[in-house]
Amino acid sequence: MKVVAEGSGGKIANAIIIPMIAVVVLAVACVCGLMIWSSQISDESAENSQRKLLNGALKLKLDQMARQQVGTVVWDQAYFNTVGEELDHAWLYNNIGHWLKSTYGFSRALIVDRDREPVFIYDEKLNRDWMTPEIQNQLSTAIARTRAHYITSFQRTPSGLYRFKQDQTNDGRILAETGLVRMGSHVYFFSAAAITQEVHTITAVRRPPAVLVSFDKLDSEALAKIANISGLADLRLTENAGLLPRLATVELRSPKGVVIGNLQWRPNKPGTDMLGRVAPVLLILALAIVGLTIGVIDFTRQTTRRLASSQAQAVHTASHDSLSGLPNREQFSTLLSEALKKTQDEAVGSAIVYIDLDRFKDINDTLGHAAGDEVIRAVAGRLKAIAPKTGVIARISGDEFAMLLADCENQQSVEQILTRVQDQMVRPIRIDNNELFVSLSMGAALAPRDGTDPGELLRKADIALYDAKENGRGRWSFFDNSMQETVQTKDKMSRELRRAIDNDALDVAYQPQCDASANEVIAVEALARWTHPEMGSISPSSFIPLAEETGLINDLGQWILRRACRDAHRWPDLLVSVNVSPTQFKHPRFVEMILETLDDFNLAPNRLEIEVTESVFAGQHMTILKSMKRLQDRGVKIALDDFGSGYSSLSYLRKFPFDTLKIDRDFISDMDDSLEAEAILTSIIQLGQALGMTIVAEGIEARHQIGFLADNGCHRMQGFYISRPLADEALAEFLDDRAMKQAMAVAANEEQQPSLPLKLAKG
Repeated sequence: MKVVAEGSGGKIANAIIIPMIAVVVLAVACVCGLMIWSSQISDESAENSQRKLLNGALKLKLDQMARQQVGTVVWDQAYFNTVGEELDHAWLYNNIGHWLKSTYGFSRALIVDRDREPVFIYDEKLNRDWMTPEIQNQLSTAIARTRAHYITSFQRTPSGLYRFKQDQTNDGRILAETGLVRMGSHVYFFSAAAITQEVHTITAVRRPPAVLVSFDKLDSEALAKIANISGLADLRLTENAGLLPRLATVELRSPKGVVIGNLQWRPNKPGTDMLGRVAPVLLILALAIVGLTIGVIDFTRQTTRRLASSQAQAVHTASHDSLSGLPNREQFSTLLSEALKKTQDEAVGSAIVYIDLDRFKDINDTLGHAAGDEVIRAVAGRLKAIAPKTGVIARISGDEFAMLLADCENQQSVEQILTRVQDQMVRPIRIDNNELFVSLSMGAALAPRDGTDPGELLRKADIALYDAKENGRGRWSFFDNSMQETVQTKDKMSRELRRAIDNDALDVAYQPQCDASANEVIAVEALARWTHPEMGSISPSSFIPLAEETGLINDLGQWILRRACRDAHRWPDLLVSVNVSPTQFKHPRFVEMILETLDDFNLAPNRLEIEVTESVFAGQHMTILKSMKRLQDRGVKIALDDFGSGYSSLSYLRKFPFDTLKIDRDFISDMDDSLEAEAILTSIIQLGQALGMTIVAEGIEARHQIGFLADNGCHRMQGFYISRPLADEALAEFLDDRAMKQAMAVAANEEQQPSLPLKLAKG
């Protein structure tokens, strides 16, 4: 056996080790390649950034030249001295050429007249030979653009004349084109600007301007300034970029697009530098990985041998729950199939019992998941102690267990075991310093009475468990066909409800709320109604809990809210109150959906009141309070419904400033027979008044109830005495009828008032 295990372990080891070596080699190669690629990308990115800086410095220099020409080209004297037939060269020399040289260092200047002929050539060394046809050809494009820009700046007026429109380029006063040209062995910056008047007049004919072209040599001093601005090292001007291929290059082009030179510099190499620093570390890591791989290979061989020898333990672990030590769902299914096969072969009975911990979520929420785990382990231990030797206990899910009872004679024998289970749960479970009393709900199905198929029996046991939980928890139920019919009916109703929501087949009734005098309707409460075409009218007490149970409550609540907001425009003076379930409040976008609905129907937030019960706070106090505060800050009113029906209402009044307090209807119905109920009602109203809330009493069924509540300061009344819930059309008629009766009563009251005697003035 040992030899077989070692042989099996060796095969497993080889199956692991060979791919591992391949993966390690591939990983090392990938890391090295990635580092080299990353360094190249980093170098290229740094070089591109420096290239952008250099281009920016060149543009800055050219823009500066254009701005420096403003005082010379936007000048009436310069304009009139360049448009005449005979030019004053001495004036042009002193006021343009020499002035630009002495002020800005422009070493050369050229003036081209309106006919594109050079009429003035300046050089600091009085050399005119530099202006050659080749230079004129290089500049022709820039000069043409400058002239065209100037001409198009004149816009035609309705009268047929032309008016100059100020250009917004450069500083807004100069029309210029800039660039670089080569003159002999040197490269020059140039700026070609139109010579214009200081103030333009309306003209009948658009004529091209004379153009001043200023030149500044790109010498070592200019290179140093550009290198300083762009932060480049060893910036140099070369004619052939191929002479120094390791340097970064920016090509200098003439206005014609011809390369006239290259600026080269020693670029930063952050990626290469980083690779040089990291390479030794990578080498050390590679050696460490090789050593680690050898160690892992040896460890893997030993581990696979141990795993091969402990296969039985691995199988047990895979088939059992780690927390409770009980068989898991898969193992239980296997054991159940074997037991049912025996049932068929030997004609013996078996039972499947589903067991669920009642309100287990409350334990996790209040004491934490660690306490919940302790409870699971304690319950598992007690169930194992009770189960007969032929029985099996398994943990199916978080708080759900399953019991397989083989060789059961009848239902009574199963009930005896279930009674023992309930007796075990009477004793508390001690967690730290807490004693927890845990109850169980159980559902059972018997084979062969309820079937012999494993899936069918599990489903029927689950239906029986559902019946036990529905009928009070802490009990057991055995499956019968009526339970299945109930489940199918609920399933059908939930599907019909889904269809009704999707098809807009529900209705909303509105129950009016009057003021303290019971004369004026000031609010309505929206209540869902469902009339099924086959099942007839279905009570909200049936389909709303069903919506909660099946997860439809969010869609149902949103449908009611949208309908109420839509209908609210029919009664612009009324507040609309809508009930919201705890499940809706837990939706992550609940507040956003409320606000979006208000926007969709253009309803003011202060016309909407959200009614909540204290159960909405269970387990998520701070999250719920923050959501309610967001709604309240936007103007939506928040009402605490059924006040006094729970245990914690007063604590929630301290935590959140509700706008409205609705008194539970049980207090109203008890006030006729109980002085204590009247005292409690008075106290609740006084409490609400002290907290600045609007008090609403619901369940009003008699006139004297309104009188008592009004005398004690209640603000709004709601109940059948005032009106039953009404459809929107019926509510409109109710409001119109009530308004008419009130108007008639006012008129009758005025007629009964005695007339005042007339006093005649003395003549």
